[in-house]
Amino acid sequence: MLLRLRRRARQETVERLYGAIVAQARHPDFYAALAVPDTVAGRFDLIVLHVFLLFRRLAGEGADAQALGQHVFDRFVEDMDDSLREMGTGDLAVPKRLRVMGEAFYGRAAAYDAALAESGNDGLAAALLRNVYGGNTKASARELAHYVRRSVAELAAQEAAEIARGHTRFPAPLEG
Repeated sequence: MLLRLRRRARQETVERLYGAIVAQARHPDFYAALAVPDTVAGRFDLIVLHVFLLFRRLAGEGADAQALGQHVFDRFVEDMDDSLREMGTGDLAVPKRLRVMGEAFYGRAAAYDAALAESGNDGLAAALLRNVYGGNTKASARELAHYVRRSVAELAAQEAAEIARGHTRFPAPLEG
């Protein structure tokens, strides 16, 4: 019984965190003001970006935080599986498409992590331009890079224990 309660509490935490990620990725300002393509690919890239931001925050917080990150990633994969099936992808093609999405996630995460290690936003804007914008709209990539830096700072200011309870927040896409 206790194990079931813990599992349910962990699942609720994961759902809250992943729900916050998806809600943020769907914020209309990303599409209207920052010109992220309002497409399946554009929405995927924003979810990937926000999952990466949460993972980056959890890094170095210990084994429990790493396990929480893995559960959030598993929820992300489950969501992508559901989305592929809803779009009509056949059962035999889903695993291949999920593998491609996983490779895309890890490739983008590596690019964003390397770019965040640099000073300034040039490298980050270039990575976002390549991944989120497909090479279009450089000015919006710079604004999105600024948002990513603000998100890193906002997440860093949040207590790890709060995040472990499923409470996190991201800044508004546009500074107000």
